Amino acid sequence: KRQKAAGETESGECYRSPFRKPLAQLTNRPHCLDSSQHEAFIRSILSKPFRVPIPNYKGPLGLRSLGVKRAGVRGPLHDPFEEGALVLYEPPVLSAHEQLKIDKDKAPVHVVVDPVLSRVLRPHQREGVKFLWECVTSRRIPGSHGCIMADEMGLGKTLQCITLMWTLLRQSPDCKPEIEKAMVVSPSSLVRNWYNEVEKWLGGRIQPLAIDGGSKDEIDRKLVGFMNQRGLRVPSPILIISYETFRLHAEVLQKGSVGLVICDEGHRLKNSENQTYQALNSLNTPRRVLISGTPIQNDLLEYFSLVHFVNSGILGTAQEFKRHFEMPILKGRDADASEAERHKGEERLKELISIVNRCLIRRTSDILSKYLPVKIEQVVCCRLTPLQTELYKNFLKQAKPVEELKEGKISVSSLSSITSLKKLCNHPALIYDKCVEEEEGFMGALGLFPSGYSTKSLEPQLSGKMLVLDYILAVTKSTSNDKVVLVSNYTQTLDLFEKLCRNRRYLYVRLDGTMSIKKRAKIVERFNSPSSPEFIFMLSSKAGGCGLNLIGANRLVMFDPDWNPANDEQAMARVWRDGQKKMCYIYRLLSTGTIEEKIFQRQTHKKALSSCVVDEEQDVERHFSLGELKELFTLNENTTSDTHDKIKCPRCVNGHQVRPPPDGSDCTSDLSQWQHCADKRRLQDSVLKAAWDAAVTFTFYQHSHEEQRGIP
Repeated sequence: KRQKAAGETESGECYRSPFRKPLAQLTNRPHCLDSSQHEAFIRSILSKPFRVPIPNYKGPLGLRSLGVKRAGVRGPLHDPFEEGALVLYEPPVLSAHEQLKIDKDKAPVHVVVDPVLSRVLRPHQREGVKFLWECVTSRRIPGSHGCIMADEMGLGKTLQCITLMWTLLRQSPDCKPEIEKAMVVSPSSLVRNWYNEVEKWLGGRIQPLAIDGGSKDEIDRKLVGFMNQRGLRVPSPILIISYETFRLHAEVLQKGSVGLVICDEGHRLKNSENQTYQALNSLNTPRRVLISGTPIQNDLLEYFSLVHFVNSGILGTAQEFKRHFEMPILKGRDADASEAERHKGEERLKELISIVNRCLIRRTSDILSKYLPVKIEQVVCCRLTPLQTELYKNFLKQAKPVEELKEGKISVSSLSSITSLKKLCNHPALIYDKCVEEEEGFMGALGLFPSGYSTKSLEPQLSGKMLVLDYILAVTKSTSNDKVVLVSNYTQTLDLFEKLCRNRRYLYVRLDGTMSIKKRAKIVERFNSPSSPEFIFMLSSKAGGCGLNLIGANRLVMFDPDWNPANDEQAMARVWRDGQKKMCYIYRLLSTGTIEEKIFQRQTHKKALSSCVVDEEQDVERHFSLGELKELFTLNENTTSDTHDKIKCPRCVNGHQVRPPPDGSDCTSDLSQWQHCADKRRLQDSVLKAAWDAAVTFTFYQHSHEEQRGIP
């Protein structure tokens, strides 16, 4: 028989020593943990706080469960009491009694701009964002949700509008987003720029949808997808689209509603008859912001169209506006107006300004003086060469559009005559083909050209302006490392610039209407890099001076004037803008005594009209009557500057300035308050001084601000 194990009796009872524990398990039964011990052990594991398995992680731990509503009193998205916070809305202060009665779930909260943006906004931009927000939320004009952002160029209109969109998309006094979606409509050349700006300032917090190409079906599909987005977290809440694409696909966008529409370069909507205006106007969008650095371009009725687009009805109908405002104001502005007409015009102007100022914000570029270096703007009158003079006189003898213009008619032939004269002022090479074909105005003109003349090679000495430009470029290149932007209205003139650059071996880049949008952005970026070797940037003012940032250059030459001052202003604002570190020089070249000076004078009239309505400058000089502006087809050979003669300047004796301009005058002042130079002694720009003897007859110049108020 098997022997019984030691310490085990017949009855199977187990005797253990009370003084020591057994070394091993004495039975075959498995040893089980006490259930209470196990529970305690598991609880101790679970009670440890969750740690994100990323070294040194300092972010939020996500303590709220998904889908569970936040408990407690509702509050603003950002802290309104933080230092530097930009508060757009403050709820009314309630007494203790009112606080007891109010429903906590309906109490309004502060609206505070995201600190990511408010930290980079300058004081005037903070004020602009507040104004925009109050307009689109109908707090300025009850029942109207639109406004015009008419700040001059370079003041950061894009950033202010991005701040407005981001705020409306995220918050409101009701503790929910004010809008679900926003749309930006801009010129095609700026679509990519808007996309980049949104990325730059919001850094991945939002995914905009930019449409800058693709087939019709593809674009329609994207737009339908955009319009079908709903809810609190829309994946792509911002659509960026060009005016042309918008017009073609307006049907899709008119089916739903968009919370906010922003129209960049909004002066495109100056004509309420055109298709783009009507397509945008039929959008189901009460909140409308129109961005335009130059709200008035040609007349007050265009101005009415812009105001009517954002806030329809505040100026009445077009007929009421014309009768009540436009006619009295224009009569009062004419140099031949009677005292009563002038007084009535000023009264109506005040009334118009008081209405419009509730929905229009405009700051001039003198605000930039605090942040930017000094700009010297120069209007340079250049003598015609003997060849140009003979061709010009020959043309005036043969072409007869003078009578038509005097009768107030502008026919196709007179418009082409104007173009021919403008091209002749630029360089005789531009009208050489017309002389060969003996077109109207150029019969027998071929014999005036030098023998053996060919358009293949450029001869700068045949054009006064080209001679001056040649000198300006040569002196700049040899005495500094400055870069130059050359601007012209005509691509043919840009072709001449190219020939000049090749002759002189200057490196250059050229941007005109033929270049794709993506390529534009690349060449601009490259030119602005300090290490890039390009010396000259050629720009067609028609191809979109708008919005381009060319701070790599600090000298800009406007080779010919445009009828529309806004186009020239746009082009000239390319170099003197945020980010510029060097002193800027602007040269506006005009051929002395020719149609170019008349165009420039006409610009002054349009600008006077614009500044009295938008900038409220009451003392704009009334230099030119409308009758004088029709004297286009004359050549004044016996003057150093026709414009200076017209001003009837009291500060100059025999064409020489004897008294300086009044204190406080700057580039935005009237031309009569600029420095007037009939010789080079008082010029401050050494480059123009060196070029004076080439063909310069007279120069007006003025500073943007005083030197000591330069870069802080």
